[in-house]
Amino acid sequence: MDTEPLLASAPDHQAPRIARSRTADFDEAEEFLRQFHAEQPEQPVPFAVRLGQVVAEIDATGTYRHTTEELAFGARVAWRNSSRCIGRAYWNSLRVMDRRDATTPEEIHQHLCEHLRRATNAGRIRPVISIFAPDTPERPAPRVWNDQLIRYAGYRQQDGTVLGDAGYVDFTDVVREMGWPAPQGPFDVLPLVIETPDDKPQLFELPADLIREVPITHPDHPQIARLALRWYAVPAISNMRLRIGGIDYPLAPFNGWYMGTEIGARNLVDEDRFNLLPTVAACLGLDTSSETTLWRDRALVELNVAVLHSFAAAGVTISDHHTESRLFLTHLAREERNGRTVSVDWSWIVPPISGGITPVFHRYYDEIEQRPNFYLDDEARARGRGQCPHAH
Repeated sequence: MDTEPLLASAPDHQAPRIARSRTADFDEAEEFLRQFHAEQPEQPVPFAVRLGQVVAEIDATGTYRHTTEELAFGARVAWRNSSRCIGRAYWNSLRVMDRRDATTPEEIHQHLCEHLRRATNAGRIRPVISIFAPDTPERPAPRVWNDQLIRYAGYRQQDGTVLGDAGYVDFTDVVREMGWPAPQGPFDVLPLVIETPDDKPQLFELPADLIREVPITHPDHPQIARLALRWYAVPAISNMRLRIGGIDYPLAPFNGWYMGTEIGARNLVDEDRFNLLPTVAACLGLDTSSETTLWRDRALVELNVAVLHSFAAAGVTISDHHTESRLFLTHLAREERNGRTVSVDWSWIVPPISGGITPVFHRYYDEIEQRPNFYLDDEARARGRGQCPHAH
């Protein structure tokens, strides 16, 4: 994983590692079907009959096909099981788009555009997942190299600095080598790299009207607007593998909405990303001569105020870390009442600013492996950062 914290409503994390496989796992298939029928017992096909169908299908082909209902349930529970996601209270509202029959890069691109359109929803962000064909013994799955559907380019400058997102300089170099005519601005949206078994990787631009962006302003410091900062509305993770019932779906982009700290305390300020904290401090006229002035803390808080203010002013869904922390504990209590253990990685749930004054800080949690879940493979991680995934 990169250093970016979690989406308020999307599990951007590395779950306990289960190796990717093109052959379905019998035990996981049975475990999943038992869970599905236990939580949703009103099914037209009884559990024993359905299990027999799946066993026969795996024996004959090495894999099986989820029903539409199984696929939707599995995707939602994978979000519920994501131990590093603070926004899981919304897991059952996830809209599941079944795209398993799309085969060509052009079809996949069209569906990804539709995903952004539905998720953006004129600013009222909706949690959406689009699930494409799985890995099978006869055919590998398609993939998108990008780690999110929307990311900003980064350009190396002659003086050693970076214009744009420093975390995506290598990826930017890769797509430029593939023919992308880089505009050379600080907030250039990168093209998608779509790879299918039948074609070499291809570039696809996202239509401008699908990319909702928010200009960053401050309610009390108008000079912040002169920095001309902005950020995109929909954080759609696109390089994590969804595993349901022993079947891997390497292309299953999903989104929630942002928690403000992801933008204001990480993306815009991390030294290996936009590294804007000194710029913001200078804009605010803060004394940066000594760490004891706490200029970093003051600049960080004001930038986060600006992010929350700007999204609200633009009519784009966003959540603050105090509200999201309280909602998470409500979710945890509800799950415990339903007899379900909530796996939690404390280091990811606690917000990156003001952690000690949020309620999620002051308690211990269980951290266990749960399935279905999302996984980030080393190869996908490398491709998402423009690095060769294979050792030399």
